[in-house]
Amino acid sequence: MFITDDIRYIGVNDHKKDLFEGQYIVPNGMAYNSYVIMDEKIAVMDSVDADFGEEWLANLEGELAGRKPDYLVVQHMEPDHSANISLFMEKYPEASVVASARAFTMMKQFFGTDFADRKIVVKEGAQIELGSHVLNIIEAPLVHWPEVIMTYDSKDKVLFSADGFGKFGALDVEEDWACEARRYYMGIVGKYGIQVQKVLKKAAALDIAIICPLHGPVLNENLSYYINLYDTWSSYRPEGEGVVICVSSIYGHTMDAAKALAEKLKEKGCPKVSVFDLARDDMAEAVEDAFRYDRLVLASVTYNGTIFPDMNTFIAHLTERNYQNRTIAFVENGSWAPAAARIMGKLFEKSKNITIAENTVTIRSAMNEDTAAQIEALAEELCGK
Repeated sequence: MFITDDIRYIGVNDHKKDLFEGQYIVPNGMAYNSYVIMDEKIAVMDSVDADFGEEWLANLEGELAGRKPDYLVVQHMEPDHSANISLFMEKYPEASVVASARAFTMMKQFFGTDFADRKIVVKEGAQIELGSHVLNIIEAPLVHWPEVIMTYDSKDKVLFSADGFGKFGALDVEEDWACEARRYYMGIVGKYGIQVQKVLKKAAALDIAIICPLHGPVLNENLSYYINLYDTWSSYRPEGEGVVICVSSIYGHTMDAAKALAEKLKEKGCPKVSVFDLARDDMAEAVEDAFRYDRLVLASVTYNGTIFPDMNTFIAHLTERNYQNRTIAFVENGSWAPAAARIMGKLFEKSKNITIAENTVTIRSAMNEDTAAQIEALAEELCGK
């Protein structure tokens, strides 16, 4: 597949994997992207997952048409992109590998060698001249590993963005970009908003026509849409108004209260209301929506003197990703000593710019008239925010 006259796609689609990184459900598979730049010298941009090494090399050979590559540029050492470095280096013994110093340290860890006689260590501002194409190295540490570089081809104005601007889903499946890119970003990159902002500032100085990520489709139109979303996500700003209700319920009474609150919010005209059962729904989607919208309700039973394990895990997913700039409300249930609201609130004490709703709903075993009144008050408060 041609990206430009000289840049071709040589990646693969993976429909074997059910969980990406052992935790993210990928119903539409994954794409492991790799590219080759054909010039006086030839550069291959990254490798693919271990299960697809032969397919990747076959794709590369088809584009080379008998020529030999000069460089393998390793932007990211995560195994879904680096697993076939040794295979490549064995097949093309005259090629050099280009990477950051930290990447070569990781190569030694993964493969037992850092290809000392064939390595080119690069850092910010370095250039690899291929002929008419010049590859400009951009350091992107912690987006989302410390060794990451991105690469800008000044001739075709292409940014090879490593895991930046990636998404879940294979390329032979059509789906909305934003939903799966958001879930990917929040789950995998979300902790590193400061580092993403630094890279976006570097990118703003470049004339970019095409973005080639390591996952998901090549982006070649309306780039401001994708860049603006990345700016919003990495600034921890909500994309829009809405209330996300996340629930841990045992016998259903806490869920009943959550559903009653959702109906009240809709009656009062809240633009978007979603409810997640943290024991059954995809928690990564709940995390995605919690970052997407500006208001969050956490509804949990009191369990063993603390909160239900799924709720504890969910809050940890938020706080370790620097959840901030949101309003949070609590619904708690306890038959004899309800404490969930206090405990959940304490877990956000170190979070920035969090507003805790004045109204809390406290259920003692099951809903009653008093609970209904509390739900009414909380819905009124949330819809007024």
